[in-house]
Amino acid sequence: MSAPKFTTLGCRLNAYETEAMKDLAAQAGLENAVVVNTCAVTSEAVRKARQEIRKLRRDNPDSRLIVTGCAAQTEPETFSKMSEVDAVIGNIEKMSPETWQGLAADFIGQTEALQVNDIMSVTETAQHLIDGFGTRSRAYVQVQNGCDHRCTFCIIPYGRGNSRSVPAGVIVDQIKRLVDTGFNEVVLTGVDLTSWGADLPAQPKLGDLVMRILKLVPDLPRLRISSIDSIEVDENLMHAIASESRLMPHLHLSLQHGDDLILKRMKRRHLRDDAIRFAEDARRLRPDMTFGADIIAGFPTETEAHFDNSLKLVEDCHLTWLHVFPYSPRHGTPAARMPQVDGRAIKDRAARLRSAGADAISRHLSQQQGRTHRILTEAPDMGRTEQFSEVRFAAPQAVGKIVTAVITGTDGHQLTA
Repeated sequence: MSAPKFTTLGCRLNAYETEAMKDLAAQAGLENAVVVNTCAVTSEAVRKARQEIRKLRRDNPDSRLIVTGCAAQTEPETFSKMSEVDAVIGNIEKMSPETWQGLAADFIGQTEALQVNDIMSVTETAQHLIDGFGTRSRAYVQVQNGCDHRCTFCIIPYGRGNSRSVPAGVIVDQIKRLVDTGFNEVVLTGVDLTSWGADLPAQPKLGDLVMRILKLVPDLPRLRISSIDSIEVDENLMHAIASESRLMPHLHLSLQHGDDLILKRMKRRHLRDDAIRFAEDARRLRPDMTFGADIIAGFPTETEAHFDNSLKLVEDCHLTWLHVFPYSPRHGTPAARMPQVDGRAIKDRAARLRSAGADAISRHLSQQQGRTHRILTEAPDMGRTEQFSEVRFAAPQAVGKIVTAVITGTDGHQLTA
């Protein structure tokens, strides 16, 4: 018999939860199984999940195949009807020791084969925390799960449930353990990070959590925040941006579009000027700040003029690292019922956005030549600056360390040092 194999599709939070499932499966004694942790962010993600499941079945004909994750939560019947699949478990069930104990049994009965309950009834974030997930240099800490918002294009709240926060004390204790074991950077992750604390007593904000971590874990060299909703950024987070050098000068913004009408049709909570104002304020407080952003190309009813406002946002917000999503309708979302944009136009607009992003990266990297950076090494020949730029080293470095180096050049994609 062999240890179970795990395949992760989708976001960093999914990858975090896969590490938790590995622990739970090992504790339960699960053997000879393949587990697929799926993503549901787009229709294409679900298609890829089905494709991956078929491939894994061909490669592992004698193993039990277990499907979980957001696609399993939102479309359980889709996967339970696949002949390749032995069991489907939901996003809450996958974090439960009892689930894995049941799956470790020799026989998966009908009751155990489909375990997907109402995620909207869940009020707590699972406390199975992983110490050390990530590279040997960077660890990821889940502080929040779920989302209370209902953007018209998004299925994720139905896969993750409503927003739930991990208490600050639990987070601080975990980060202390990570620092004690040698991690030099911690990344806070969640589905809707800026909603952290709304369901906790006294309703603290994300900025309160950041300041508390930096105060109570003084030996943590670098704290990084993953994707945030800029309209929900609180005063304390802005204070941390301005005053805390250990908070990394890189923020990934959930912008989605650059046109006010499309933003309203998306049911976003910000307008174009809000995004620009936040970027200007953050850069004024921290001149070395860089931004990434999620932008959707070809949202229903998007005209060339609407799209042009997204394209201009790259320059207006000084965006550097773009995640471009060609729109694809998700069944069950309001946007899927709106007038759709022609697929060729969507593909063309996504390509133009990616080209603008590549130009922005090239400009940013060229500006770093001759500058001195503190670089966190992820491999003997590679590391990242505080702004998350990738650096290729001329000579091997010790992994997991922060080294100071002068940037000698760039190939348009990476820096060299």
